[in-house]
Amino acid sequence: MNKEQYNGNFTDPSSVNEKKRRDREERQNIVLWRQPLITLQYFSLETLVILKEWTSKLWHRQSIVVSFLLLLAVLTATYYVEGAHQQYVQRIEKQFLLYAYWIGLGILSSVGLGTGLHTFLLYLGPHIASVTLAAYECNSVNFPEPPYPDQIICPDEEGTEGTISLWSIISKVRIEACMWGIGTAIGELPPYFMARAARLSGAEPDDEEYQEFEEMLEHAETAQDFASRAKLAVQNLVQKVGFFGILACASIPNPLFDLAGITCGHFLVPFWTFFGATLIGKAIIKMHIQKLFVIVAFSKHIVEQMVAFIGAVPGIGPSLQKPFQEYLEAQRQKLHHRSEMGTPQGENWLSWMFEKLVVVMVCYFILSIINSMAQSYAKRIQQRLDPKEKTK
Repeated sequence: MNKEQYNGNFTDPSSVNEKKRRDREERQNIVLWRQPLITLQYFSLETLVILKEWTSKLWHRQSIVVSFLLLLAVLTATYYVEGAHQQYVQRIEKQFLLYAYWIGLGILSSVGLGTGLHTFLLYLGPHIASVTLAAYECNSVNFPEPPYPDQIICPDEEGTEGTISLWSIISKVRIEACMWGIGTAIGELPPYFMARAARLSGAEPDDEEYQEFEEMLEHAETAQDFASRAKLAVQNLVQKVGFFGILACASIPNPLFDLAGITCGHFLVPFWTFFGATLIGKAIIKMHIQKLFVIVAFSKHIVEQMVAFIGAVPGIGPSLQKPFQEYLEAQRQKLHHRSEMGTPQGENWLSWMFEKLVVVMVCYFILSIINSMAQSYAKRIQQRLDPKEKTK
């Protein structure tokens, strides 16, 4: 028999798959640069649907909402009422904002409705690089607070040259890096919960990655291309090895880790087994590997060798080398409170390039979220028009 039963009707699976494929292609065309008006309309409607769902959930959890509002009122009163406790409040506020900032960037890096904001390249990596350059220039990591970490300025009593060690720089950026790693671990939870809920309920989830995962399991024996074999390797490692398999996948830069979360949820791996291994791998092991790479790459002698190598490029080398030299000199002046003497042109050029890169990547992230939400609403319409078939 080559037919399956859907709601009492026999349907050819090939026609169902063809229908799903056409629906998927139709949704993928709903993007801002192809159908801007429809995309914005669907995005607005999807936002309203999500707000309605959240409002309904909060309404059915009135006790939790009231408790949260009471706690918020107490914290607000504690924050604004004058007293001896204000020094502790300010200290807690400063630490809380620092932790929340880096955890939030970590979450954005691994979750984002189908896309991620590469906050390591945009924020954490440059922060570690600036601390590394400053440590070698100041011969110290005792940057005064404030203004660090907003702006790094060498302390009045600088250390002697050669006193900076790799471990001292690692210790200086450990909090920021670990908080970012914790955020990335939290961002991996939605695929796990989605797959777990789908397995327990037996319902087909509204997620294309999960559908691809099920298709991969169905065609596991016939997979030939490298991408499919890599996904299967991750799935087998997580399924058979368990905690240490998840830890291994989380401890290395791995674009397929979403598949590990889906696999753990699908096979009902306990939450703390998945999250514990992910947290250790991302916030401790992986972060130290990434920190070491950035610190070594931006150590004083490596940077000097890189600038010299740029200058040795035939023809265009000297013209490329000059802006980098001026930029590094500008950073040294800032570290020693001499930025008011004037800003070299090289700093403007490099800073302008980096700022535009950040703006472009943030805009792409926002556009991706708009497109993804618009496509989610289009999927709701498709399911409503054809209730007998679940689109993918």
